[in-house]
Amino acid sequence: MVPTPRIPSLNAVFPDPVQLAQVRRMLQAALDEDGPDLTTRGIFSREETLTATLLAKDHCRVAGLPLIPLALDLAGGDVAAEYLVEEGADVPPGTRLALLQGSAWTILAAERVILNCMCHASGIATLTRAYVARLDGTATRLLDTRKTLPGLRALEKYAVRVGGALNHRMDLHSMLMAKDNHIDRAGSITAAVTALRRAYDPCPPLVVECRTVADVREAVALAVDRCLLDNMDLDTLRAALACIPPTVQSEVSGGVTLDTLAAIASLGPDFISVGRLTHSAPVADLSLYIAPVDQ
Repeated sequence: MVPTPRIPSLNAVFPDPVQLAQVRRMLQAALDEDGPDLTTRGIFSREETLTATLLAKDHCRVAGLPLIPLALDLAGGDVAAEYLVEEGADVPPGTRLALLQGSAWTILAAERVILNCMCHASGIATLTRAYVARLDGTATRLLDTRKTLPGLRALEKYAVRVGGALNHRMDLHSMLMAKDNHIDRAGSITAAVTALRRAYDPCPPLVVECRTVADVREAVALAVDRCLLDNMDLDTLRAALACIPPTVQSEVSGGVTLDTLAAIASLGPDFISVGRLTHSAPVADLSLYIAPVDQ
């Protein structure tokens, strides 16, 4: 007998209580947007039960199964979920992912919320996995960015992790990032770094955006934690990376695609960050098929 897959709890998926609260608010807000399901309540009695099959209709990496129990609970409860695949599984079209059995009111009220979250999360995980695969055999690691939809950052960054990549900063206080607007306002990279180190003691990890090789040399001389090499062509990247010692991390960002990823990684940066993992991922095609228990 094949054992039933064990799905991690939301507390395990989101150990940070702030992120867990954000996910809970996201699901509640989605249910609140729909409001009472008058159609279902007009056709099904409160006591009626259903079975529902969550089905993948295309190739995808599954992400979001741990959200199902909370979505069902917030929608009314009285539904049992049985999982048929592991979270993070790569599945072909036609794969049954989970079975739900219980209150018709709850299942139908939660159906679209579950699908919206899982289609989006699985799409991000699937695209992320494709990018990660291009880095196989290299020491370069893939990062996401803060280019996330408002209110969905915790879910989207979780989906990136399911896809095999790492998260960049979750918010603006996780690390300091001196970008072009900060540097231009301060007057130079040196002035910006000096101001930040004066403002915070101890100073959080400090990343500096570098637009030229000269910028890289200036940032390295200041012993920053990471140089962010922004929108550089391959020749400039090669020269910039040659200036960065092992004590300073390197990150390439800006305009990175699946087609350019391998060439960039061959130059040896520590990280490559890609905004399109979250802002441009197509949704995975998932459906929930519902039938009465006695059929």
